[in-house]
Amino acid sequence: MKIVDLKKRLRPNRRSETVSIAIPDDILTDLDRVRAHLGFSSIEALIRAYVGQGLRADLERLEAAPNLTVLIDTLRRHGVDEKVIAVAMREAEMASTLTRTARQSKKARRD
Repeated sequence: MKIVDLKKRLRPNRRSETVSIAIPDDILTDLDRVRAHLGFSSIEALIRAYVGQGLRADLERLEAAPNLTVLIDTLRRHGVDEKVIAVAMREAEMASTLTRTARQSKKARRD
């Protein structure tokens, strides 16, 4: 996510909207256990953190996706076999996931 966009999201007076969702009791129990362990003041705060974390990861992937799409289309035009492209995509996704996990672990250790 770009720094400018991140700064906008960190403003305390951002407009918000309430959303209601049904969550099974066992999940709420687990959320409360995790909430206490991680030091969140409420289950809602933990859920907001989870949503924000997942959303940032997905936005990062979406911002990178057009370049990947162009590359795949180019490889196809050059006659690269679909199986080779599929294997390369799986490997790239695994590498990306490992990199993201390593960054998150490093950040968690700093915090």
